[in-house]
Amino acid sequence: MSDRHLANWPPGIPRHLDLPATHLFHNVEVAAQRAPDKPYLVFYDTLISFARFKDESERLAGYLQQACGVKKGDRVLLYMQNSPQFVLAYYAILRADAVVVPVNPMNLSEELRHYVSDAQAQVAFVSQELYAQLQPLLQEDRQTGQGLQHAIVATYSDYLEAPTDLRVPDFVAAPRQAVHDAGAVAWAEALNSGHQPGPMQAGPDDLAVLPYTSGTTSHPKGCMHTHRSVMYNVVARGVWLKSSPDGVQLAVLPFFHVTGMQNAMNGTLYLGATAVLLPRWDREVALQCIARYKITGAQVISTMVVDMLSHPRINEFDLSSLVSIGGGGAAMPEAIAAKLKALTGLDYIEGYGMSETMAATHVNPTQRPMKQCLGIPIFDVDARVVDPLTFEELPPNEVGEIIVNGPQVMKGYWRNPQADADTFIERDGKRFLRTGDLARVDEHGYFFMVDRLKRMINASGFKVWPAEVEALMYHHPAIQEVCVIASPDAKRGETVKAVVVLKPEQRGQVSEQTIIDWAHGHMAAYKAPRIVQFTDALPRSGTGKIQWRELQQQERAPH
Repeated sequence: MSDRHLANWPPGIPRHLDLPATHLFHNVEVAAQRAPDKPYLVFYDTLISFARFKDESERLAGYLQQACGVKKGDRVLLYMQNSPQFVLAYYAILRADAVVVPVNPMNLSEELRHYVSDAQAQVAFVSQELYAQLQPLLQEDRQTGQGLQHAIVATYSDYLEAPTDLRVPDFVAAPRQAVHDAGAVAWAEALNSGHQPGPMQAGPDDLAVLPYTSGTTSHPKGCMHTHRSVMYNVVARGVWLKSSPDGVQLAVLPFFHVTGMQNAMNGTLYLGATAVLLPRWDREVALQCIARYKITGAQVISTMVVDMLSHPRINEFDLSSLVSIGGGGAAMPEAIAAKLKALTGLDYIEGYGMSETMAATHVNPTQRPMKQCLGIPIFDVDARVVDPLTFEELPPNEVGEIIVNGPQVMKGYWRNPQADADTFIERDGKRFLRTGDLARVDEHGYFFMVDRLKRMINASGFKVWPAEVEALMYHHPAIQEVCVIASPDAKRGETVKAVVVLKPEQRGQVSEQTIIDWAHGHMAAYKAPRIVQFTDALPRSGTGKIQWRELQQQERAPH
């Protein structure tokens, strides 16, 4: 690995990170000792202090151990949306020395079946509005005595304790419904059962969290993370951004996904700071909360920023408390970044990571961030761009696959040695993770995403990277969102197609051909979309990312 990036290392930040060699629940104990009455979580104007959080998470851990028979190393499903209960359940599972298996709340029964069987989970935390998806599995498994035996059912409105003028979604405000199924118990009953957990037994190298990959080519795979590998990014982001315990974080990215989990949830707890929770993106409520709670940091994806900046009354909200806005997952369009900078004076700080690395391996230096850039490798990370066939490191600005070695890299995939063999390689005596992401490194050590290894369009032998075309198309004043895919073409093999969402005021004013003509005037002919299709909305994952694979499959189906 070259050390070119060190010339752009943030001033006053160490190159090496000393991590606490502790159980993750120790962070709860420290925060509760230091500032017992300070709010850790804010949920529609209801405040939950660090002391209360510690007490309730321990009571739930006691219930897991005493009533559900959870032992050290057992996997427990966590299937709900951002809420106080998600965070309490997460730390209750850890306090019971068990392993958190976070599940996307968009998953349905058949998808849940894979998580239950693969993780060999016998217990699940589930929210009321999702319980209907889990219920059939619980009933089936209890009849056989194998698989899921216990479900603790949470009602979000249990934690709506203060009056609020914020818009509360119906699924959050819904009253508690009685739970009568064998093996299922209401959250309040579990919380008030009077159980206390035994002494903590797990250490830094025991499993703590098992997030599953998106499963684009097969069933999702569990990424084995220890207390130590999770702790890395719990600590790293705060050090990189020079965050303080006085900070207030907007927690709107989903907690089941590593970015929201590590930055807004776990990182905030470690700092002893405050997190303002939103179960779903709502630009009006997000802007109200920034002003009301003097939010200092916001982890938001580019589509959320696009939506926020298009609020017709954006200038009426006081955003002056913000000192950091950033995210990852998809590049921030340059035009949007410029608008954000004009409004707030802040650069959007992009980063890069994945479930296999428990969030970031790269972040932009705050003093010199680059646009549409993954950033530079952070503390103790060896990241290289290599030839995907030979794994030889490539010179600056040549496109290859990112490989990563670092303290946050997972131990491996859960019960899947073949996937480990396909994903890990040895170079220079180190074990590297193959990311499957194509990038280039410039002469200053900054990494720029080009695309996924599997996403390249081959148009008459020319390689086209959809992400690059999308970034260029965002410069068109009528385009709100765009996703570029390959369309089968008898002559060219594949041709470039853009699926476009127009800004509301532009609908009916602009034609597909207008966009095609504009694109041909603004990029190389082989890259410019030959087909443009307008749509009202693009398909999204639970984390808000545009589902390009879904559009790609639809495009190929008729052919």
